Amino acid sequence: MITILGLGFVGLTTGLGFSKKGFKTFGIDINEERLNKLRNYEIPFHEPHLKEVLTETLGTTFFLDVPFDEAIKNSEAVFICVGTPSAPDGSADLKYILAAIDQIVDVADRKFKVIVTKSTVPPSTVSKRVKPYIDEKLKQLDRSIGLASNPEFLREGYCWEDFIEPDRIVLGVEDEKSKDILNTIYKPFNAPIHYVSYNSAEYIKYLSNTLLSTLISYSNEMSMVADAIGDIDVPTAFRILHEDKRWFGKPASMAKYVYPGCGYGGYCLPKDTSALDSIAKEHGVTPHILTGNLKINNEVKEFVSNKITSKVKKDEPIGILGLSFKPESDDVRLTPSKDIIEKLLAQGYTNLFAYDPLANNEFEAAYPELKIQYEKSLPDILSKTDHVVILTGWKEFKENENSITQKNVFDYRYMF
Repeated sequence: MITILGLGFVGLTTGLGFSKKGFKTFGIDINEERLNKLRNYEIPFHEPHLKEVLTETLGTTFFLDVPFDEAIKNSEAVFICVGTPSAPDGSADLKYILAAIDQIVDVADRKFKVIVTKSTVPPSTVSKRVKPYIDEKLKQLDRSIGLASNPEFLREGYCWEDFIEPDRIVLGVEDEKSKDILNTIYKPFNAPIHYVSYNSAEYIKYLSNTLLSTLISYSNEMSMVADAIGDIDVPTAFRILHEDKRWFGKPASMAKYVYPGCGYGGYCLPKDTSALDSIAKEHGVTPHILTGNLKINNEVKEFVSNKITSKVKKDEPIGILGLSFKPESDDVRLTPSKDIIEKLLAQGYTNLFAYDPLANNEFEAAYPELKIQYEKSLPDILSKTDHVVILTGWKEFKENENSITQKNVFDYRYMF
């Protein structure tokens, strides 16, 4: 049996994935509103396929209302899927992980179980922070607990496919009992399983995310260089770059990252890049590429807002197309749209309209301080302004190119 602590994107997908494979899985979350939605077969965020799996498994192999103590006592593995937000200094804030460990250890249970950190944490977190923390708590208890790090590689909008058909499974595990339990859990997935040290597992996750963020920042810096030189067709240049079979053979998934835009956002790339940059500095290394990566991600937003303000008068209405950090998602965490809108408002551009196919309500709820007007459809927003700024590459915008390009377009997803 398995317990999942935290039912956000990662936790809910993980819990439903294990339940779909036939494991009895308990889902735990402190957010009662989220739990009520799940009890009614509603997914509290946009993620395809999860509703169907929830409908199929809730009450059979996936359970929401099992008391915490009972779930922990009955489980061989407890997966921690809580948030690890950035602290003010850019490092990862571990307070939710440590609080979850407190709750697990406080359950009086002598059965061996493995606590699995699935939340993204910087290399050395389990070995230097989590393990010593648990060892200290267990000094007075006759208990046996194993530890593991099991990073996730889930793309928002494709979480289910990525979890149920993984290209690889990484398990940072350093004792045989824990390894045996995790091997049993993951064997039905028929994917390569890599057993590595705690530090290696955590590092592999950051290696993946920081490569993606660096590719994006590289592309954004090159777009700003091209703009400064002038007479360069940026989208065409990058599309021709993608014909280079050395880097962009089929399938050309890397091309999604080696392409300019208005900065990367979401929960993972900004937070993880910042955290790895911070921990490298703690260890006496100056990571010039990571630091530059973060600097470019901030500078490109300033670049975008300055290009808009150089060509649009303050009293003219501006339409913002796209609020989520990427298409096919309603996630607005650290979305570039927020920073760019904030910069426009600060410069006196208060006549702003916004439209996103999915994320209007989420953006308004997350950033109530941004006083903008939300439109319900693309025709609505196009009727309000002669200036539009594309900040998210939604398919709907591409399909309505003729309507959009009749306006003065600032295309910072380089769609047209």
